[in-house]
Amino acid sequence: MGRGGIAIVSLALILGLPLFGVLLAGKPLGRYLEFPPRTSYVEHEPFSWPVFLVLGLLIGLLPGPILFRILVSRLRKRFTSDVSRFTLPWWGWLGIGWTGLWWALAWTRVLWMAPLQEHTFTPLWLGYIVTVNACTFARVGRCMMVDRPRYFLSLFPLSAAFWWLFEYLNRFVQNWYYIGVGDLSSLEYVLQATIPFSTVLPAVFGTAELLTSYPAISAGLDRLKPIPVQYQRSVSWVLLLTSCLGLLGIGLWPNYLFPLIWVGPLLLVVSLQIVTGSTSILSPLDQGDWRGVWIAALSALICGLFWELWNWKSLAHWEYAIPFVHRYQLFEMPLLGYAGYLPFGLECITVANLCLSRQFAGGVEYYRLRS
Repeated sequence: MGRGGIAIVSLALILGLPLFGVLLAGKPLGRYLEFPPRTSYVEHEPFSWPVFLVLGLLIGLLPGPILFRILVSRLRKRFTSDVSRFTLPWWGWLGIGWTGLWWALAWTRVLWMAPLQEHTFTPLWLGYIVTVNACTFARVGRCMMVDRPRYFLSLFPLSAAFWWLFEYLNRFVQNWYYIGVGDLSSLEYVLQATIPFSTVLPAVFGTAELLTSYPAISAGLDRLKPIPVQYQRSVSWVLLLTSCLGLLGIGLWPNYLFPLIWVGPLLLVVSLQIVTGSTSILSPLDQGDWRGVWIAALSALICGLFWELWNWKSLAHWEYAIPFVHRYQLFEMPLLGYAGYLPFGLECITVANLCLSRQFAGGVEYYRLRS
């Protein structure tokens, strides 16, 4: 099965399984297809200390070996920059100024600017995208926006479709909701949502390229213990079945399976890739190279911090309702909720590699240029 076949099968399963699950349970399908979403039908469980502590411990332990490896490698070898100077191009300064202007506009409440203040998300993220590309260009003399403009531009429509898929999955768990969408028509909702959604992948990819220009960030991760292909393929069948059952059940048990809207699609696509012998984002693990996985996850987490920061005091914004762990918010997001950005970063790279002709290795080409 080629990349096109994997993409079609994955999309069909991700779209169909949750609806099939609620259909089997006899629940009304209409509320899951409501557009724009207005009805609140999921009763979220209250905060639970045992769940919070167990999940917090697991989330803290998972990146532990990677962080330990980076620390040990940095202590053994002192990484120095081979960049003699950091000269930001003029368009980088323009990006910084543009971002600052829209940030100030997003967080102020000037009545005569209110119509603009409802639409600050896209200009903010366009400024961020330009700025991170400019920083990469200043460090290595290249960046995706300048050297691969066709690929760069193709990320925008793909990003819009990609995030609409998560909006669909959120219908079954209702972990986030947008303030004020109830007053919008279907067409207005599509337009006002699709344009901001289009900036997600370019932001994550630009951040990934910038991070890989700093070798110390992933120091030693190219020399971890390899994971044999045979082991991956045997486990992938289990992961494929688990992800399918999980997506089938998210509408039935949203309070317990809500993390699967972040993990399930990734497990499904990657397991399909492995069982069909295709290359996946986990393929470098065969040689013990974890750099791509780490950079992808870290890039999405960094973008997540900015997403939540700029959302925090913006006029048009989203809020959360997460069962069991909704406490200790950093901006609008509960603290443990940031863990969802880690697999999301891997999904960003995976969907681009699956749908676009050019493969993106998490910016490893820049790492090699500098090493």
